[in-house]
Amino acid sequence: MVVLRLKRRGRRKNPIYHIVAAPKHKARDGRIIEDLGRFNNTVNPPEVRLEEERVIHWLNNGAQPSDTVRSILKDHGIYYKMHLERQGRDEEEIEEAMAEWREERAEKRREEAEKSSRKEKQKAMLEAEEKEYEKRLKEKAAKAEAERQREQREAEEKAAEEAEAESADEESDDEEQQAEAAEETKESEAADEADEQETADEVEETSDEEAEDDDEKEKAAASEEEQEEAAEESADDEEEAEESSDEEAEEDESEEEDSSEEEEESSDEEDEEDEEKDKSS
Repeated sequence: MVVLRLKRRGRRKNPIYHIVAAPKHKARDGRIIEDLGRFNNTVNPPEVRLEEERVIHWLNNGAQPSDTVRSILKDHGIYYKMHLERQGRDEEEIEEAMAEWREERAEKRREEAEKSSRKEKQKAMLEAEEKEYEKRLKEKAAKAEAERQREQREAEEKAAEEAEAESADEESDDEEQQAEAAEETKESEAADEADEQETADEVEETSDEEAEDDDEKEKAAASEEEQEEAAEESADDEEEAEESSDEEAEEDESEEEDSSEEEEESSDEEDEEDEEKDKSS
C-alpha cells in the first residue's frame, strides 16, 4: 500500500519536508517511490509546492495521505480540483473554478489575517493596558509603602518621645521613691534606736528586778536558815528540857523509893520494937 507523507530534510532546527509517495511499512525517512513536492512551515504563511497532476494520480490510484498531508492538499485545493474533474468539467472550467476558489481562499486568509491583526492589536492594547495598570499598581504600592514608612517613622519618633517622657517620669518617681526610702530608712533607724533604747531600759529594769529578786531570795534564804537554826535550837532546848525533866522525874522516883524504903524500914523497926516490947512485957 502506498501512502503520501512527509519526509524530513534540511538542517537541525531548520527543517524542510518533502511530500513523497512511499510504501506504508517503510521508515519515515526511508526509501520513497516518488517525490511530489515541498512543505516549509518555518515561514508565515507556510510555503507549499506540489506536483498536482502526480498527486492526483496517486490519489486516484488509492494512495492514502497522512493527516498532515491531507490537510496540506485540502488547503491547496487538490481535493476540490479532483471533485471538479469527477464532474466532467474541461480544463478551462476547472481553471476558472480554481481561480475563483483561490481568490475566495485568499480573501478568507486576508480576513483571517486582519482578524488576527485586530486580535493582535487588541492583545497589544490589552497588554499595554495591563502594563499601565501594573505600573499604576506599583506606583500606588510604592506610595503606600512610603506612607507606611512615614507613619512608621512618626510612630517610632512618638514612641521614642513617649519612652523618654516615661523614662523621665520613672527617674522622678525613682528619685521620689529613693527620698521616701531614705526617710523611711531614717525613721526605721530612729525607731530601731528607740526600740534598742527601750530594750536596753527593759534589760536594765529586768537586771534590777533580777538583782532585787536575788537579794530577796538571799534574804529569804538567810531568813530560812535563821528559822532553821532557831528551830534546831528550840528542838535542842526541848530535848534538853525533856532530858532535864526525865532526870528530875528519875530523881523524884528515886527519892520516893528511898523515902518509901525508909518508911518501910522505920515501920519494920517500929514493928520490931513493938514486938520486943510485947515480948518484954
